[in-house]
Formats: sequence, C-alpha cells, structure tokens
Amino acid sequence: MHSENECTMRYNPLKHIILIIVTAVLAVGCATTKDPNVERGTDYQYREGYPELRIAAIGLLDENDNALINVTAEVVYGSLIYVTDNDVSKANVVLEIRASQVDGSASYQFREAYEISMEPGTHQMNQDVFTIIEDLEVEPGEYDVNFSLTDLASDKTVNRRTSAQIPDPESPVVNLTTVRLSAKDLDSNEAIFVPITTYNVPSRVDSLKFDFQVTNNDVDEPLTVETRLLKFRADSTPASPMHFNNYSPSSIQYRGIDYRDEEEIDSNVRLLDDPGSVLIEFKYATLERGNYRFEVEIIDQDGETQYRARDFSIKSENFPNLFTPRELAEPLAYLMNRREYERLMEIQDPDSLKEAIDRFWLTNVGSQSRAKSVINLYYDRVEQANKHFTNFKEGWKTDMGMMYILFGPPWYVDSRLNSVRWSYSYNSADPYYNFYFERTRTPNRYYPFDNYLLQRSGEYFNRQYQQVQLWLTGLILNRNR
Repeated sequence: MHSENECTMRYNPLKHIILIIVTAVLAVGCATTKDPNVERGTDYQYREGYPELRIAAIGLLDENDNALINVTAEVVYGSLIYVTDNDVSKANVVLEIRASQVDGSASYQFREAYEISMEPGTHQMNQDVFTIIEDLEVEPGEYDVNFSLTDLASDKTVNRRTSAQIPDPESPVVNLTTVRLSAKDLDSNEAIFVPITTYNVPSRVDSLKFDFQVTNNDVDEPLTVETRLLKFRADSTPASPMHFNNYSPSSIQYRGIDYRDEEEIDSNVRLLDDPGSVLIEFKYATLERGNYRFEVEIIDQDGETQYRARDFSIKSENFPNLFTPRELAEPLAYLMNRREYERLMEIQDPDSLKEAIDRFWLTNVGSQSRAKSVINLYYDRVEQANKHFTNFKEGWKTDMGMMYILFGPPWYVDSRLNSVRWSYSYNSADPYYNFYFERTRTPNRYYPFDNYLLQRSGEYFNRQYQQVQLWLTGLILNRNR
C-alpha cells in the first residue's frame, strides 16, 4: 500500500540520497547464513521501484534418470509497471536463467518474455505473485543458478542467485538431494502443489508436501531413510514498547528461536531395498503458526549417513500481505494501550472485528478521508516491515519493524559488527532522534537469523507517546520525521 502523502512527506534532496543508501541496509533483518545441508529458501528483496523476484532451484532426476533443474520464479504483480490499453493493464517482463556448472564445464540458458494482464486499478497494491515453473535439462553436477528479471516498462532489472546439485545416476555413490517444499493454496482453483520459494509459508495453504530423491546403485546395500518433522520454540510476540526494560538474555525474545527446544510432530523410517533413484514424498495437513524443520537422514549398511533438511515458518494467513480483519487488527498493538488491544483481540467474529478496527481509526483521526490516508500509510509500513525484517516471526513484530512502522525509514544507518544506529536527525548525538539496536547473536550456519533488539530506555516513554499521537490524530501525514 502506498499513499501520496507518504511520498510527499519523505522527499528531501539530501534525505532522498540517504534513503537510497539505506535501502540495502534495511534488509539486514532478512539476512541469512547458508547451511549446505539445510534449505531455507531465498530471502525477500524489496527495492522500491524495482520488480520483486523470488526464486527456487532444485536438482532432480526424472523417471528416465535424466538430470533436471526444476526452477521457480515468482514475480510480485504490484512491483511491476503497467500500461492500460482497451480496459486491460499489461506489464511485460523478460526472465533469463543461466545454470553454470561450478567446475566451468558447461552452462545452460533459459530466456522467455511474459505479458502479464490485469484489470485496471487492481495491480497497484496487489502483492500476489505470477509464478513461472520450468525444467532445465542439464548434465549431472553442481550448478550456480542465476536469475535475471527485467521490467521492460521501467527498464529495471533484478538479479537473484542460488545453487542446485543433481546426482549422477551411474555413480555407485549414494546420494540424497535437496528437500523441496511445495504447498497447495486454498484460494487456488487448481489443486496443484507449487514450490515455496522462501522461508515463510502463509497459513492459508491447504497442505504441504516435501519431496526428495535418494539414489543408490548398489543392489546389495539397502538404505535406511529416516524423516522427522520438528517444531522449534520461538518468539512470536509483538515488540515491547520503547520505554520497557531490555529483554533478559535468558528470555525467548532475546534468543529469538531455540533449536535445542524441539517438539517432534512426526517421524518415519523406511528401508530401500531396490537400486536406482527413488522419489519420496511426504504430505501434511495445515500446520499451526510456528517455525519448523523437515529433516531426512539416510544410513547405509556401513553406518555412513547423509543429512538434508528444509526449514520453514508458518506465518499469518496472507503473509507478507494484510487482508483479513485479524491481520489488520494485530499490528494495532503499537497504537493501542494494553487493555484496549486485549479487548480488540478478544473479538472472534470477522465482521465485528472489522467494524471495531474502522471505529478505532475513524474515532481517533476524525475525518473519513484523512483516516483513509493514515490507514494506507500505516499498513503500507507494516507490509514493508514484513519484507525488510522478517525472521522467525513476522517483520512487523520485530523491534526494527516496530520502529520502521512508527517512525518510517531512517535517514541514516550506521552499522557496526553487532550493532546498528538508526538516525532521524542530522545530529547523530541527539538521543531524541537516534536509536540503537544490538544483535543478540551473530548469524552462522546453525543460527541463520539477524535478531536485532532496540536498546530500550525509560526516557523513550514521551518519545513513543508523541509519535503514537501523530498517528492517532492524523498529523503523521504532515510531518517530515
């Protein structure tokens, strides 16, 4: 969601230059460190004015043992530039994919142009995706897979990169491929599973499917395949007010996610006696919101093991977007007092909840037209926070997400090894407009998330109160801070 008021409010020649620098830094909450044995999908990459592209690439062998790279590209409708002609809005994009063997022995290219059509006026805030799925015929091996998407109307291009590995069906070596996660959408007219490209899965999906391939050409050496579906304890609460005490290092809010605190949802053991490549699938009904891992371990007769896993998180129903009354109500935690918010969350009927939300905004802001502009600005910030700062929980719930929603993009970001300063002033020494975040743990292959926490202070009580009042009165539309 975008409003003209926000665009006007942000513009300042020097500030505009600073915000360009900040754009890349704001993605800090989405950064991950890759574990080659654990697939987590690709991150969101949100750059205003550029097409949004999400990708996945999985190496497989087909039923005839031909090597394939199954590639998925998702293009966010609302990130493209449309031209309206004969009551139809159209966007034109070109997708190029290049798969190059790591050893440099071969490369494969795919290039296709797509015309995306929508009804006029429906694309501006549309965060659904146009999905492209293709199979690239390749030779077995390890590949770097590069995606390039160009919006022909703006002539802007985004590039994404991932990797894929396909086992050699003639090799006697036992192989286990990457685990692929797919989902069937309740809202889709087609009952098909579509690959999930990111760590985050909207809870509206009807069911999940995990598939992987095991290759074993030794008829005398059966394999044991063990799978487990795990759920990890993680923080799922909205950020605390700025004037509260800092979180204790022993709290789940400080640690973020605890991979040592796991709950086993399901487990299976299977013995593979026949040689060749076997594609194995597991399907699960809708899971409750939380952070999960589906893991696979194969064990041969000598006790040698191979391990692969797919981490994922079940987020809100339409994540990273907001459509349902519940999704629109939850982020009001930053504008309501505790009792008011608790009463709102107790409302179960969607129509009654929507009425309560509308009443909250109109009662506070007053003017219906002004309230509409404030609402657009607020929820635009929430959705952008989801894209910038999501980790084990929705981006709007993080400390950086809270500050981004209330105060907007920082004018300047100063990043150190494990700390970040957001400045909303040209004076870096002014405590009223400078805020500090500390990273609780350095990301590594086992802990892939950036969990930055605001350094809270009792002196921030008035600062947050005044900022909330700007929202409740609608004066946020007239402010440059």
